[in-house]
Amino acid sequence: MMEAVARPRKRLFLGLILVSMALAVLAGYVLWHVSFPGLANISAYLPLVIGFLLAAVVLAAIAGVGSIVLALLGYPTLAVFRGVAWSAIQLLFPLAIRIGKLFDIDKERVERSFIEVSNQLVRQKRVRVRADKLLILTPHCIQHESCPFKITRDVHNCRSCGKCRVSDLLALSDKYGVHVAVVTGGTLARKVVKEIRPHAVLAIACERDLTSGIQDVFPLPVIGVLNERPEGPCCNTTVDMAKVEATLKNFLA
Repeated sequence: MMEAVARPRKRLFLGLILVSMALAVLAGYVLWHVSFPGLANISAYLPLVIGFLLAAVVLAAIAGVGSIVLALLGYPTLAVFRGVAWSAIQLLFPLAIRIGKLFDIDKERVERSFIEVSNQLVRQKRVRVRADKLLILTPHCIQHESCPFKITRDVHNCRSCGKCRVSDLLALSDKYGVHVAVVTGGTLARKVVKEIRPHAVLAIACERDLTSGIQDVFPLPVIGVLNERPEGPCCNTTVDMAKVEATLKNFLA
């Protein structure tokens, strides 16, 4: 049976990140307040210096996350805050997942919301690249489990039997001239990105892999397309090819 995937809502991820940031700020203040006497014994100026540094980090994180919210609402934001925002998200994401669990929100739902936020931010940047600078990246679970041909080293070893979507992805590659790679995990994915040096990536994967992959390759623009798992995770996965081609065409110059 096909897994039902709930429509992702961007506000879920943003809400959890904002709550996480508030808790992190509170924890930082309590830590600073408790350590104040000890720091003052070392130097009278040390508590103020540490306090200013913490305040600077907090303000940068607030500005970064705030810029994401404004960008999602359609307002222009300064590029200088994007890196800060991404650093804050990477730092706060594990806490957001834990807070979500307290409210019985499963991890995949939070990850889908994050992917939706990331996709919209990339679309708003209107990234356009040449076909030879675009990489379609997908995990090897998209290959049919009975296939004897190794395609992670060379995807063109595919015999296009039609049992899985690999032949469809190769057809898109031939039609538009984009790169296609099938990888066994994050290490090989990073190696492929390093070798091909794409200017943008269309990544097909599950929630967990897309979330980690998008964060790993930042600031490289990535649009994530969730795979479908009719036989459960990591086995004979598939993808909506119409969605893949539409996303691909939006990327091409």
